[in-house]
Amino acid sequence: MNLKLRLTILSFLQFAVWGAYLTSMGNYLGSVGLGSKIGLFYAMQGIVSIFMPALMGIIADRWIQAQRLLGICHLLAAGFLVAAGYYGMAAGADVEFPKLFLLYSLSVMFYMPTIALSNSVAYTVLVNNNFDTIKAFPPIRTFGTIGFICAMLFVDFTGYQNNYSQFFVSGILGVVLFIYSFTLPKCPTNKSEEKQSLYDALGLKAFSLFKDKKMAVFFIFSMLLGVSLQITNGYANPFITSFKDIPSFSDSWGANHANALISLSQVSETACILLIPFFLKRFGIKKVMLMAMFAWVLRFGLFGLGNPGGGVWMFILSMIVYGIAFDFFNVSGSLFVDKETDKSIRSSAQGVFMMMTNGFGATIGMLGAQEVVNHYVFSQTDPTLQLQGWQTSWYIFAGYALVVTILFAIIFKHKHNPEELSAIKH
Repeated sequence: MNLKLRLTILSFLQFAVWGAYLTSMGNYLGSVGLGSKIGLFYAMQGIVSIFMPALMGIIADRWIQAQRLLGICHLLAAGFLVAAGYYGMAAGADVEFPKLFLLYSLSVMFYMPTIALSNSVAYTVLVNNNFDTIKAFPPIRTFGTIGFICAMLFVDFTGYQNNYSQFFVSGILGVVLFIYSFTLPKCPTNKSEEKQSLYDALGLKAFSLFKDKKMAVFFIFSMLLGVSLQITNGYANPFITSFKDIPSFSDSWGANHANALISLSQVSETACILLIPFFLKRFGIKKVMLMAMFAWVLRFGLFGLGNPGGGVWMFILSMIVYGIAFDFFNVSGSLFVDKETDKSIRSSAQGVFMMMTNGFGATIGMLGAQEVVNHYVFSQTDPTLQLQGWQTSWYIFAGYALVVTILFAIIFKHKHNPEELSAIKH
C-alpha cells in the first residue's frame, strides 16, 4: 500500500476515535444530571496530558517503537471507554459521577498521548522515506479531521450524541486502530551504546528546550492559548441545544442537530490544514500563530452574538474561523517544534508541546470555564436567563483570547526565514 495512504488511514482513525464523543459528551452528561461537572471531564483530558504524552514520548524514543506503543495505548483507552459506556447503559438515569469519571479518566489517560505519538510516527516515517514534512504532513492530517467529522455525524444522525452509545462507537474504532497500528512501518528507538546519564536515558533532555528563550516563550504561549482549546468542545453542544428550551428556536434545525452544525468547524479544518504550508512559508510561525489567536476571539465572540434562527450565520462563521483557530495553532506549532528539535528527542519534544497545550493549558481553561458557566448559566433555572448567561460566558472567553493575542504579538520574537521551512532537521 502507498506509504502516504497508510499514514492517511492512521490519521483518519486517530481522530475518528476522538470525534465519536468529544463534542457530544457534554450533552450526555447533562442528560444524566452531570451538567455542572462537564468542565471536570474535559479538564481530565488536560490533567493527563501534563505527564502522559511526555512519558509515552520518552518510552517511544528509548524503548518501544512508536507505532507499537500507539496501538497499545489505543487498546487500553478503548477498553476503559467501552467500560464507561457499559456502566452508562446499566445505570440509566442513575449514573454516579465517581464511577463514570474514573472509567473515563482511565480512558483519556491512554488516548491523549496517542495524538503526539501519531504525529511522531507520521513525521518519522515521512523523514525516513525522504519526504518533506511541511508539504507531506498537512494533507495526511486533513483526513484526521475528515475522520473526526464522520464520527461526529454518525453519532448525531443515529441519536447517539445524547446517550452512552457514543462511547461504544469510540471504543470500537480504537480497537480497529490498535490492530492497524501493528501494520505500520517501524519507527526505530534511539538506542545508543554510549553510557548515558539518567537524565539523558529518561529523555528529559527535551525539557532543556526551555533554556532557549524563544522556545520557552513559545511553549508558555502554547499553554496560554491551550486554555481555549477545549472550551467549545465541552460547551458548544449544550449551549446550542439549550435553544430548544426557547419557544422561538425549539424547532430550528441547528438546535436539534448541534453536532452536525458543529461539524462545520471540522470541515473548515480540512481546508485550513492544506493552507498551512503556504501560510508558514509566506508569513512565518509568529504571524500564523497570531492569526490563530485572533480566530479564537472571533470563535467565542460569534457564539455570544449568534443563534440557531436568524443569527445562525454567526454560528456558521464561528465554525469557519475554527479551522484557522485550531489548525494554525496545533499543526503549525507541531511542525515548528519538529523543525527546532534534534531527531533524538523529537517524540519527547512533541510530548512537551502536547503537555503545555492540551495539558496545563486545557486543564486551566476547562476548570476556569466550568466556574464561569456554572456561575452564569447553571445557577439559573429560567431558560431565558440561562441563555443570557451563555452569552456573557462567551464574551468573557473572547476577551481572554484577545489579551493573549496582544501579549504574544509584543513578546514573541522570531525572524522569519522562508528557506528554513524548505527542509526539516533530520
